[in-house]
Amino acid sequence: MVRILPMASTLRPSLNSSFRFSTTRFGLSSSSSNPSRPLSSLNLASGVPQLHSFGLRASNLLQRGGNNLSVSAAGNAAQASTSAVEENVLEWVKKDNRRMLHVVYRVGDLDRTIKFYTECLGMKLLRKRDIPEERYTNAFLGYGPEDSHFVIELTYNYGVDKYDIGAGFGHFGIAVEDVAKTVELIKAKGGTVTREPGPVKGGKSVIAFIEDPDGYKFELIERGPTPEPLCQVMLRVGDLDRAIEFYKKAFGMELLRTRDNPQYKYTVAMLGYGPEDKSAVMELTYNYGVTEYEKGNAYAQIAIGTDDVYKTAEAVKLCGGKITREPGPLPGISTKITACLDPDGWKTVFVDNIDFVKELE
Repeated sequence: MVRILPMASTLRPSLNSSFRFSTTRFGLSSSSSNPSRPLSSLNLASGVPQLHSFGLRASNLLQRGGNNLSVSAAGNAAQASTSAVEENVLEWVKKDNRRMLHVVYRVGDLDRTIKFYTECLGMKLLRKRDIPEERYTNAFLGYGPEDSHFVIELTYNYGVDKYDIGAGFGHFGIAVEDVAKTVELIKAKGGTVTREPGPVKGGKSVIAFIEDPDGYKFELIERGPTPEPLCQVMLRVGDLDRAIEFYKKAFGMELLRTRDNPQYKYTVAMLGYGPEDKSAVMELTYNYGVTEYEKGNAYAQIAIGTDDVYKTAEAVKLCGGKITREPGPLPGISTKITACLDPDGWKTVFVDNIDFVKELE
């Protein structure tokens, strides 16, 4: 369960058996790696410097002996070994068992938002927890249990009733069988409709756009029955090719499709761990000529399951991402996580799959 404070940066554990994240957990504080984990050839943090150091020592010794050919051979051997390690890490990412677990963001009135999501969007309140000593409350909502569905985690911080959504966050997507009927229900409940039902520009899919009480946008997508109604998270990026390459290599996502709209000067790319009609996906949007966005303090992050947070962190570093929480178990409990930023500054937390199931139990 993720607790998000506007300026939080410390790490706090949860001793409760239910799964819970906190931004304070995912802040900039570091924790040591698992001491019981054996040293692996995949540990670039220790392997690369050693190889580099070996190359320098060999170079100095052989230069004194005048053997330039041997110096070159030693350097090439070190470089080849490093490349092999990098290749192994990126190949492992493709085989890792990954799934989008939940998306986290802040709201100003938790009860009001829960009421809107359950009555207007048909979600279920899965669980809710108040942590008065840390002055926040979390609620998980979705269309199925957390161990098999992508869900929403709402965070309410005591006394904070408004957040800045910023220009970088786009919208969430929800698949419904009848967009027009859903829109009428939302209107009847006092919801805000910002785009009436109709075909998407340049296509045939029927969509509509609404806003929740905090101003978060939701795209309603007309689609047949699906196991994953909460189906999209749209974020804007400044370099689409760079973002696609990062999410494919570092996150192991598949590029499902791209769509360029020169008339409206934007391009979108859909990436995920399964087809759009059966799983949640990332929708990355590039607006022509816009390279940076102000992100505000409302949207927080996505959590993704992984079999190994250590290898995941190595892959993220190799692909140009920034690790904001080194991989390892959370203090006081055994759940292993790592947190990172993509090249555009969007945050993701990776959670050990086995530990995640244990926490839910």
